Amino acid sequence: MKYKTLIALMLVSLIFTACSSTGNTAAATQETVPTVMADNRIIAEGRLEPVHYAEIAFSAGGVVNEVLVEEGQQVEKGQPLVRLGNSESARASVAQAQEALIMAERAFSSAQADALKNLGDAYEAVRVAQLNLDNYDIPSYLEGGTPAEGVTKMYAELETARQNYEPYRYQGENDQTRKEYKKRLEDARDRFNRAIRWAKLEAELAQAQSELDSAQAEFTSAAGSNDKSLAQARYETAQANLLAAQAGLGNVELVAPFDGTVAELNVKEGTSINPGEIAIRVADFSSWIVTTTDLTEIDVVNLAEKQPATVTLDAIPV
Repeated sequence: MKYKTLIALMLVSLIFTACSSTGNTAAATQETVPTVMADNRIIAEGRLEPVHYAEIAFSAGGVVNEVLVEEGQQVEKGQPLVRLGNSESARASVAQAQEALIMAERAFSSAQADALKNLGDAYEAVRVAQLNLDNYDIPSYLEGGTPAEGVTKMYAELETARQNYEPYRYQGENDQTRKEYKKRLEDARDRFNRAIRWAKLEAELAQAQSELDSAQAEFTSAAGSNDKSLAQARYETAQANLLAAQAGLGNVELVAPFDGTVAELNVKEGTSINPGEIAIRVADFSSWIVTTTDLTEIDVVNLAEKQPATVTLDAIPV
């Protein structure tokens, strides 16, 4: 009887164990496993810099005479920043060169205007000379030859007529032979004068054309051709002198290359500075750029232009 009771208790225990095991399994299958999201962020270290900045240095050494700005000060393009001790004479040289250039430019402009006027006058002279020649009726006895040949021919006829008239010159005015030879002399003189007139018109046209060629060359020279006029040569010399004076001033005076802010000042009045040593840094803080060498080739293919980015600065804690 005890044996049967023990077996019954063991069966009841197994039944409860099985039920308990089944319940635990069902509870386990109902638990939610959290989803692990991949981190697709690209992280790189870099340096924040203004897009536009300049490191300015003297090309010649010397003692700093004037520091005209302070760190953090706003400056405009061309504004003087730092000067060395010998800058006064350099500024005077620039001022003199600028004045000389203004004078040379005025003279050059005047030369161009004069050259243009002379060219117009020369064209008008050619027009008038050509018109006068066109309106001249060449006599039939002068046709078939040049004006010079006509003058030579008519001069020979005039001399022959004069010689023929000479023996009868002192005869009475009513002498028929004298009248005939005098008439021939007057006709020869008239033909000679007409030949002279033709030659003169041709010469005036040739002279006008020659003056036109000279005026054209003068105008071309004043306008800047290879054959330079004196005024243009002086103007270009003045330009070169101004550039040289400005270069000399640049050796002893630093100016702002653009509108911006004095980001760093490395000089003080009375101290020496060497050629090429950075004296001042000027930056435009209106736009910035992040430069980095920490971006791998694997990551760079996942970037695109105008893609949003988050920038965290070490100097400004989040």
